[in-house]
Formats: sequence, structure tokens, C-alpha cells
Amino acid sequence: MVNSHELFTIDHLPFTMKKFVDEHFLLQTPTAQKLYHEFAKQMPIIDYHCHLPPDQIANDTQFQNLTQVWLYGDHYKWRAMRTAGVNEDYITGGKSDYEKFEKWAATVPYTLRNPLYHWTHLELQRYFGVNDILDSKSAKKVYDECTAKLQTKEFSVRSLLKKMNVKVVCTTDDPIDNLGYHKKIKADGFEVKVLPAFRPDKAMNVDDAATFNAYVGKVEAAANTSVGSYADYLKALKKQHDFFATMGCSVSDHGLEQIYAEDYTETEIKNAFDKIRSGKELSLEENLKFKSAMLVEFARWDWEKGWVQQYHLGALRNNNSRMLKQLGPDTGWDSIGDFSQARQLSKFLNKLDTNNQLAKTILYNLNPADNELMATMIGNFNDGSVAGKVQFGSGWWFLDQKDGMTKQINSLSNMGLLSKFVGMLTDSRSFLSFPRHEYFRRLLCNMFGDDVENGELPADIDWIGQVIQDICFNNAKNYFNW
Repeated sequence: MVNSHELFTIDHLPFTMKKFVDEHFLLQTPTAQKLYHEFAKQMPIIDYHCHLPPDQIANDTQFQNLTQVWLYGDHYKWRAMRTAGVNEDYITGGKSDYEKFEKWAATVPYTLRNPLYHWTHLELQRYFGVNDILDSKSAKKVYDECTAKLQTKEFSVRSLLKKMNVKVVCTTDDPIDNLGYHKKIKADGFEVKVLPAFRPDKAMNVDDAATFNAYVGKVEAAANTSVGSYADYLKALKKQHDFFATMGCSVSDHGLEQIYAEDYTETEIKNAFDKIRSGKELSLEENLKFKSAMLVEFARWDWEKGWVQQYHLGALRNNNSRMLKQLGPDTGWDSIGDFSQARQLSKFLNKLDTNNQLAKTILYNLNPADNELMATMIGNFNDGSVAGKVQFGSGWWFLDQKDGMTKQINSLSNMGLLSKFVGMLTDSRSFLSFPRHEYFRRLLCNMFGDDVENGELPADIDWIGQVIQDICFNNAKNYFNW
């Protein structure tokens, strides 16, 4: 067992200090330590929402160096580097992989109290067995040691997933995808279940006529059909939805500022579709009604198939127009938004529930000011048909850190049933991100441990341990029917 304390002296008086990221990291009490090490730690992982590239899993990609597996596409790190004054050439520009890593290593000491500091060192430990504190002095040693390991078969993409005890991964896939990489993964008999998730955001985005019409053309090609009307468009998208189901898909996902739930008639939606197909831009009213109609159609298809539908709400995207034009979306220029969520969300869920067409639903909130709103909203539509039918999803994006996850867990605990929660996910593009599940589990065990030792919960460790195992794995396994 690693010694979890180090001896120091101040004014010649001895005292002990906990080691950084030791075996009891984040576990502040003996009860928390017992709950984590005896119950949570060994549970497998179901990562039911992420952005891992399926082509890299299909090809069992071998990364050439640490930068490629760690920094490519990671806009969390990019934002930190920019804030630290690192030139874009060393982030998304043309500098060498090692030069980029050097700049990241030099940035890490300045990320103190940012979750990146914890994640960075957890990932170095869990994947590579590297216990060095990353900074400019250790950069070369860490880079060389990790890069050398990445050249071995034990560090291929598939091996990285198995190393973290991952059982299921759901990628995020556009309706026009032919899912060829998923077919290959399945044909190979890879023991980790890799499933697609239906993400139709582009199919309902009518903010720009030219972009939408170009996308309709791609839907026509994917579905091998002609789209001359709104009915044709729905038929083509439904064909793709059906195809995804044949590939094992049972999850949809939407990334929205807020739910759209305007009143509309079928005639209004048909007319709006014809208008935008003619190249004309929609009015704001037409735009919102069209999106509302599409959301309802997708939700009905999900209900018919018994899928789980997910809604990621509250991101204000692409704030920096200059950098968006230079680098494109998903490069680190998004933030938390302050959209009004309650009324439209209630109206949308109620419309589906009234017709008994509300599928199992997970709501993810990006604005912590809305945590209690979400925690109470789910209770309005949990009807007893399924345990935790409507879920308040884990803290995501800017909130998948210590404070954000703690607030989400507390809100759900106070206003719902934490015991029926389906737990954590990575929402990541990185194959090194799975220690985030460990991070969540340690926080969860620490919170329960505090309650036990404060006399706020009985010291029934076996029962509390079972609840923790359910949150870590069993609830998701049952909820998604995997």
C-alpha cells in the first residue's frame, strides 16, 4: 500500500500532508475509502455518450506519440493554453507534436484548481504508470516514456478501452453516416460493445438555407431516395433511423440551446420546408416551429423503438466569430448560456406524455443555475413505468468537474432519487478520458462517506455500497437494456 501521507515541518513542528493523487485521492474519510475501494473501484464502465471516433476503434489505431492521443482535438486543453498566452501555432497550428506538448507541459502548473490538473495526472498514472508532476522540467521524460509505450500493442485504441474495463461505448453519429466502421468493429468480434447514437441536429437546423439544402442532398444520398416534400424528408430520415436500429443503436442525442416546443400545424411545417428548399430564408417564427416539429418526430420514433433520448441543453456556441472562421466549430469558443429552459421543456415533455409517447429521457444541464429546475422537472414525468424513466444527467462539459458534479448530485439527491441515477459518462473525444469515471466515483463515495460519518446516514455499508455500485454501473446497464 502506498503511504498516503508525507511528513513536513513548519517552525520545526512536524505535521503530515496527504500526497497528491494517492490511492485515497478525494476520499476524506475512512468510510469513503471503504466505499470506493471495496464497492465502486471494480465496477465496469458503460460510457453511453461520447465523441470517440469510431474509425480509430475500427482500425485499432496506434498513436505515434503522446500529443496525438492527448492534445489533438482537446479544446479543454486548448482553452487553457490560450489563456496562458500560448500562440495558436502551438495549439492547432503547424508546430511539431513535441513542441505542442512542451507548451502544454509548461501550461499545466498554471492549471492549479482547474480540473485539467487532476485529469492530467490521473491519466498519466492510470494509463502509463507515470507519477511525475508534469511541467517544463519533466516534459521530455514524460513524453518519451509515454510515447514509447504507445508504440506497443498494449496501448492501441482497443487495448486502451479494455485497460479501463469499458464494456459499452456509444459514439455520436449523424443520420447520414453509413456506420461502416461500426460494422467492422462488430464483425471483428471486439469484446467492447461499440454502438452508434443517432444525433440529428443538422437535420433540423434551418438557420441557413444553403447549408440546410446541402444537408438534405446528403440525406437523399444516404437513404437512396429523392426528397421533394416534407413528407419525403421525414420518410428519408425515418429510413436512416430504422437503419441505425439494425446496427444496434438504441440511443439518440440532441445538442440544443434549449428545447423547441412552439405550437404548429402540419401545413405550416410543409410550407416552411418548401420555402427553404426554394432557397429562401425562414422567419424566426417559421424557424422555431420547424425545429419544434422535427423534435417531436424524432421523439416519437425513439418511443416506438424503445430508445433512450438525450438532450444536452444550454451551450452558447461559437462566440468568437473571428476564430470560428479561422478554425471552425468545436475548437474551444463555446460557453455556458443563460437560456430560459423550464416552460418549453415542460411543454415538450408533456406533449409526448399526453399521447403516451414519451421515451426514456435524459436531460443534461449546462447552467448550474438551472440544476434545481432540472431536478424537479424530471419528477413531473417519472410515472412508475420504468425506474428513473426521466433522468437528470450528470454534469457535462464545463460542469464535469468536482464542483459541477457535486452540485448536480446534491440537486438530484434533494429533489429526486440519486439511487436511480444512471451515473457518469465521458462526453469526450479522447481515449485517455476514462479516469473521469473514477473521478466521479471518488466524489460520490466521499459524499456518502461524509454523510455516514456525520450521522446523516446509517452505517449500513453493504446497502450504501450496493447503491453506489448501481449508480456506477448497474442502473445504466438496466436502463439501456444492454
